[in-house]
Amino acid sequence: MNAHELSRRTFLRGVGVTMALPWLESRNVWGTETPAAPPASVPPVRVGVLFAGNGFHGKEWWAKGSGKNMELGQVLAPLADFREKLLFIRGLYNEEALKGNIHSSQTGNLLSGAPLASGGEIRSGTSFDQLLAQKHAGSTKVPSLVLGCEQPNPAVHKNYSMLYSSHISWSSPTSPTPLELFPALAFDRLFKDEDAKGDKSVLDSVLADAQDFRREVSTSDRRKLDEYLDSVREVEQRIARAGRRGELQGWKPTVDKPNVPRPADGIPQDVIEHMKLMCDIVVLGFQTDATRVTTLKLNNDHSSLRFPSLGIDYMIHHLLSHTDTPDYLKVNQLFTGQLAYIARKLDAIQEGDRTALDNTMLMMCSSMLSGGTHDATQLPVVVVGGGGGKLKGGRVLDYLKSPNRKMCSLFLSMLDKAGLHMDAFGDSRDPLAEV
Repeated sequence: MNAHELSRRTFLRGVGVTMALPWLESRNVWGTETPAAPPASVPPVRVGVLFAGNGFHGKEWWAKGSGKNMELGQVLAPLADFREKLLFIRGLYNEEALKGNIHSSQTGNLLSGAPLASGGEIRSGTSFDQLLAQKHAGSTKVPSLVLGCEQPNPAVHKNYSMLYSSHISWSSPTSPTPLELFPALAFDRLFKDEDAKGDKSVLDSVLADAQDFRREVSTSDRRKLDEYLDSVREVEQRIARAGRRGELQGWKPTVDKPNVPRPADGIPQDVIEHMKLMCDIVVLGFQTDATRVTTLKLNNDHSSLRFPSLGIDYMIHHLLSHTDTPDYLKVNQLFTGQLAYIARKLDAIQEGDRTALDNTMLMMCSSMLSGGTHDATQLPVVVVGGGGGKLKGGRVLDYLKSPNRKMCSLFLSMLDKAGLHMDAFGDSRDPLAEV
């Protein structure tokens, strides 16, 4: 898609609002058709990265077997329904992550493989997601969504800036991509124009245009459009409820004062709802082709999140992540459950002969295998989705004894399947042929 194709796409429009549409069979709304193959457009390949800091339960991150008979460790149990669309990859690592300290220097180059500057200086490398974002600039409304559920930490830990442990997406070697922590603002970025004023519902703004458009499409596309609009309304309402409860953004200013007292600095009061809302926004971004690239950092690598709603009211680091207890397993399953939640919603969205999940690569990773050992000599990696028919699931790939076990080799493979062909990335010149 070239830079002019965004202007040829079909949008629902209202005052201060532009809403992209989902893939439809009877109308080309994404501006990608060619004269030889009208009218249906080809859904693009999307890439999503979910990050969970501090590693996983040391004994329960594993998979073996293949296809529907694949066996999964308990950490991955929430993904059981997607075994045939799941790729479990063992043994990859970033060599540069072994040269510094723990946490910061293991996370700041996770998606780039770049050497990191120490002494409080900030220098990493452009992450692979941002290379894709640059490719799609001008073709989608939002080149990339970079979301987070825990605030960055600006301190220094063992001679390395903790901004490294707070960011996985880097727009340039010296610029971590700003995290959007507020679901309402991430939602607005997908749908509202930059000069939009006020808090009027996005959906209310475009309803008249939606009704006119609805008359022009097939019966099945009308159902798809109705389902999409319902999902937008549901997310809007949940954001509004969370804001009123003070559980999401903590405080939301009114004309003269906040509607609840400002909470203490730190995490949202209801982190599980926060995560789920961010997951819904990832789905909406992909469903409407408002973006094709997203990263969701569920927590920092040196994390201070607590999970009182799970009955676990002590910090994930050190007290929780350094143990292989049932409590840590429960938190791990919460994290992998977010991946399963996104996968399930994408798999319910039909795009021609495939689902949106079939047209997506969702990767979950961490900067160490286990929080108790801080082991970065092999990293936990799982990928769910079909990559537009280019990625075969239901497999376990073990690179632990392979001469090519660089994380950047995986990224070369994923970039290629997403349409960005590169001879080298980071410290690798060889994609993983099996992927």
